[in-house]
Amino acid sequence: MRLEVVAVACSLLEMALDQSKMGQVVAAQMEALEADYGEDCQIGDVCTIVEVLGPHGSHIRVRTNDMRPHIALGLVRMAEQAMIGNMQGESDG
Repeated sequence: MRLEVVAVACSLLEMALDQSKMGQVVAAQMEALEADYGEDCQIGDVCTIVEVLGPHGSHIRVRTNDMRPHIALGLVRMAEQAMIGNMQGESDG
């Protein structure tokens, strides 16, 4: 049984992901939201999209606080439209 525990511990160490990038992006988003909207608003649904790179290649992981498909897909589609709008605005300026 001790060998099994050691094997699990080694697997966990090998799978450790650096969370600093995720934390930096979320912190920057929170600062931007506070600057743009102040304290009179509240955060609704949240969606994260993360690319995981490794020996397996590139995988995309999506997680929302509300896992109903119409909410998750709606957030992703709205994010896509926002990004397209941002890119078009940058090319116009």
